[in-house]
Amino acid sequence: MANKKSLAPLPLFDTLEHQKKEPPSSLPDFAYALDFLQSYNKNLPTYNAYRREIERFLQWCWRIKNQTVCTLNQVDIEEFIKFCMHPPLSWIGTKNVSRFIKASSKKNKKTTPAVLEDSTSATLRVPNPEWRPFVVNVSKAAWRTGERPNPKQFAASQASLKSIFAILSSFYDFLIQKKHTTTNPIHLMKQKNAYVYQQQTHSAIRRLSELQWTYVLETGELMAKENKKHERTLFIMTILYGMYLRISELTARATPQGVWTPKMGDFYQEEGLWWFRVLGKRNKIRDISVSDAVLKALKRYRRSLDLTVLPSSADPLPLITTYGGKEAITSTKQIRQIVQRCFDKTIERLKEDGFEEDADNLMQATVHWLRHTGISDDVKHRPREHVRDDAGHSSSAITDKYIDIEKRDRHASAKKKKLKG
Repeated sequence: MANKKSLAPLPLFDTLEHQKKEPPSSLPDFAYALDFLQSYNKNLPTYNAYRREIERFLQWCWRIKNQTVCTLNQVDIEEFIKFCMHPPLSWIGTKNVSRFIKASSKKNKKTTPAVLEDSTSATLRVPNPEWRPFVVNVSKAAWRTGERPNPKQFAASQASLKSIFAILSSFYDFLIQKKHTTTNPIHLMKQKNAYVYQQQTHSAIRRLSELQWTYVLETGELMAKENKKHERTLFIMTILYGMYLRISELTARATPQGVWTPKMGDFYQEEGLWWFRVLGKRNKIRDISVSDAVLKALKRYRRSLDLTVLPSSADPLPLITTYGGKEAITSTKQIRQIVQRCFDKTIERLKEDGFEEDADNLMQATVHWLRHTGISDDVKHRPREHVRDDAGHSSSAITDKYIDIEKRDRHASAKKKKLKG
């Protein structure tokens, strides 16, 4: 019989939309965890992050440690951290996949506590056999050179380890509040710093250089000139940079209040000033000030769609539609693909013009770099409170991370230091 540790575990928790509401009474750990996760049902990103860590924890408790969560002490938690740093190969995947998939058969209904019947159809949602608790990735640049993810090269990041400590601590605080246990083993640990490095300064903001951004914008303009459909590409690149939008803020998505779809009418005028209303993180609505440059880009985009130059506040047309249609884009993957095509063409142009290093660096860029670049460029000449509010930062401390002392300048000031007066 195969050892539990050598077997690939099955997922426990489905998406928020399909999550089972009533856990089996025979599985108290599962019930506690589900109760904890559902307390974050109004914040999808937080729910997903907490689900990932709690799911790994329960899998380890049941399959490796053979204990319940309320019987663990700080030594056990240290053992779990070490496990996460070096999980079994069978627990490591090479791609992100859905935890559950639809199946027409009921034969797998008892495979896991989270299997449930889809209320919208006659099918069941069953565990995806390709899912793994841990996933190893390679950079975009490495992928281009033919490198592929290898489970043997898995390494837990510092951010991941910090996340484990924070989320498990919150979980145990929750269990104490619910009177399921009396102690939080995370608080009792004395060796957390042995796993998480303490940095003197914050990590560098990942952003485009001035040259790279200039080339990216020019590439978008060239693409639009060659094919009208790329007016959408140019507009997306412009507003991701010009209004610091997150990729999720450009797509229609489900919320506890219903579906939120970014619309043309979200651009509105008040006392002669233009604003853009957006639903951001933690389902917070914010108003972003619209610059003359972004307003000009909006006019160009609308002309390409044969619309009036500017929208009315009642304009229901989705801001970003599927190509050739009037339906809103609902997948961030589609936005990523649009941006990546522009990046790819920019990389080609940079290489043709002799900027090899800039081209190589751009291979690492993601959509989020455009937001970082816009904020970093604006915080140099706009009041940081204005940038903070447009970016949707929860505090000025986050915005301050974009006010960097350039390493080149810092090094120059130290280069001629003397050891003797």
